Amino acid sequence: MSDALLIKDFLLPISIPYLLGDISLNESQWGSNIDAYTEEFPELNNIDIAIIGIPDERGAGSNIIQGESPDCIRKQFYQLYYWHTDIRMADLGNVKAGQSLSDTYAAARTIIKALTEENITVIVLGGSHDLTMAQYGAYVERKKIIEVSCIDAHIDLVSDLGLKSHNFLMEMLTGEPNFIKHYNHLAFQSYFVHPTMLQTMDKLRFDCYRLGAIKENIQEMEPVLRTSHMLTIDITALAYAYSPGSAVSPNGLNGEEICTLTRFAGMSPELTSIGIYGYNCDEDFHQLTAMQIAQMIWYFVDGKEKGKSEAKFTQRDHFNEFHTVFNEIDTVFLQSKKTGRWWMQMPDGKMIPCSQNDYRLASHNEIPERWFRVQERG
Repeated sequence: MSDALLIKDFLLPISIPYLLGDISLNESQWGSNIDAYTEEFPELNNIDIAIIGIPDERGAGSNIIQGESPDCIRKQFYQLYYWHTDIRMADLGNVKAGQSLSDTYAAARTIIKALTEENITVIVLGGSHDLTMAQYGAYVERKKIIEVSCIDAHIDLVSDLGLKSHNFLMEMLTGEPNFIKHYNHLAFQSYFVHPTMLQTMDKLRFDCYRLGAIKENIQEMEPVLRTSHMLTIDITALAYAYSPGSAVSPNGLNGEEICTLTRFAGMSPELTSIGIYGYNCDEDFHQLTAMQIAQMIWYFVDGKEKGKSEAKFTQRDHFNEFHTVFNEIDTVFLQSKKTGRWWMQMPDGKMIPCSQNDYRLASHNEIPERWFRVQERG
């Protein structure tokens, strides 16, 4: 990899003995199967996924610039069992804190850009949620137009608090030049969001999904994440019982739900980076939040492996094909025999991800909301 030395300059190695303490790993656990940057920088030629930590929390008003939160997550992830032999992972350590927060952004942006250009999927362990700007900046530097999804109890467009972690979305969604084709916001909690904010998001044709709607039918989120190139998660989207390291709300996603969402993200053929932010190990009761995030990563890898098995559209014998008419529109639905996922044909002939519920609606001569929204965006 041509930029390996450049990347190394921005990263600090990790100490496995310090990380694990008196915990010993066997050969079947992830810690024994991940190529970690301890002394020698990993060879990246055959790596599918790379982990980087960005422990900078200055965007949330903290003075922590090199905390231990990513290492707390690593400690838990390394102890999980390695089921995914088709996936090769490297842990590249933590991004060096810059003199300023902008310097940290620049370093992280450089690393993520170099890795994604080599078709390596990046898992970012934060740090405050504003570090999403560094994650997004990697695509800006590549001039790559992307679809972004965010899982967060809040919609971070609040400018009067003066914290980047609460208003970075304003810069990301309105900055010029802009490379966001579409934005999805998942699991917002209505009592945390100003009503006019949702009206603004709707006028921009962005899609926002309430926490309650996701809990009612989480399968509807799979097509949303399947088209995403970048996912950013604020761990405060989880209820306090499942994330005591981020005391924001007693309500939110539970552990199984967030793992389901990260598995959906891993299955996406488009997604090349996922950032998990807002975790503070100093406030984490019994390291339960670190364990939760570790399991989210495990399910992301699980989805990545399952997604590799998906057939191409040209292999029609691997799909169930359904022809239907709704609102005088002839269309085709495809269902994968390998993964069970669905696609729907648009009037221009393009196949877009959808759910089984979209097919049911079309079969009853109803226009699926997903079809309507895609047509609306043009």
